[in-house]
Amino acid sequence: MRGSAAPTSPGAWDARSEALLGAPALTPHADGSPAPRATDESVDAPPAGIAPAPAVTSAPVPSAAPSPASADQAPRTAPASRARRGNADPVKVLMHRHQELCARAVDPLEIAAGLEAQGFTDRTAARFRHRDVFSLAEELYARVPRGSATAPPTVPAPPRSDAWVLAVLTPGAAAALTGVGLAVTHGPLRLAVGTAGALLLAGALLFAVRRGPLRAPRGATPPAARLWTLWLLAYAVAGDGLLTQVLSGGPDGPWDLAPGPLLGLALAVAPAAWCARLFANRARRRIADSRGLADFAAGVRPLLLGTVTLQLLALTVLLGLTGFSSGALALGALLLFARLLTVHGFPETAAAALAAASAAEALALASVFAARVPAPGFDALAAPVRAAVDTWGPGAVPTLVCGAAALGLLAHATGSLVRASAHTTP
Repeated sequence: MRGSAAPTSPGAWDARSEALLGAPALTPHADGSPAPRATDESVDAPPAGIAPAPAVTSAPVPSAAPSPASADQAPRTAPASRARRGNADPVKVLMHRHQELCARAVDPLEIAAGLEAQGFTDRTAARFRHRDVFSLAEELYARVPRGSATAPPTVPAPPRSDAWVLAVLTPGAAAALTGVGLAVTHGPLRLAVGTAGALLLAGALLFAVRRGPLRAPRGATPPAARLWTLWLLAYAVAGDGLLTQVLSGGPDGPWDLAPGPLLGLALAVAPAAWCARLFANRARRRIADSRGLADFAAGVRPLLLGTVTLQLLALTVLLGLTGFSSGALALGALLLFARLLTVHGFPETAAAALAAASAAEALALASVFAARVPAPGFDALAAPVRAAVDTWGPGAVPTLVCGAAALGLLAHATGSLVRASAHTTP
């Protein structure tokens, strides 16, 4: 406040005038000493020896004018609060909230995947003054200190091993040996060879999925999923022959087995592992090249579809060599999608699809048996299965069941496996 508006008489220097001038009011401290008054070159101090006149309190104060206390506090608190808001660091708050994630991350990509798994999007990152989640993760990775704890003793890194290549070949080898044994034996010996081969193949499959690209995190695979997988494989061998006899009024004895499709599925484990490794490596590289979650998803989705197509082509060729079956092809697609989802952190969805397919195949057989009950209306229970078999053959049941489950998993995979959180460093 300057010029003619400034008070010049000593009596006008009261607390209200000082508040209007931006100076602190003459409010005594707790020890009785007067509070210091801010100086201003444009304001003349009252002459020495003249005490300022006391403030007039009898006259009413207009409601629009601030009280001395509020006028005294306003110029002090407002700039400070504005400074605190302007200098706030939202990334620091996020850094403390996700301290553990940032401290154990091996690179910014893992932080980005962790944030996305917790619901962060590029729009959320904009609230933290970043254009996308990836740039936010880079700042968090750079600012969070590492190595503060006592470092464990240095252990030499084990040499890189490609033992998984041999592991994924064992199912095909076990199935081939079993097929040869079944071809050269007869009678009870053939039954013993088939039983031993089935156990050998089951062990080889478990060994293959615990090595290399098909290995899921420890404890991620539900135990029941293994049983449902074995049921689906068993139906691929014996289900069509059993269904044919049941529809004709049997079973009247041993039914025909089809080990050819099972051999093709076992041989397809090796290309499936290679395709899973290709997809994981390319997706991981795509994270480093992407500058946003939408950009990453747009690049990984065609990669996923191309990898799946490549595996299905390989499976079709192998089934053509060992005994093609549309049901085996649909089952191979279902097992591939289920394993990809399990490896990348979605085992519940994969297990649910395997359980649904197993239940549908068992229900198809049970409906035919239930149609034999001599009661009104039970004949209609087998009508859908009879119609499908009469039109497309006994292989229609596993084709429709496994194909529908595979399509459901593929639809889920195109939304879940294109997320950065599905490709964190194991």
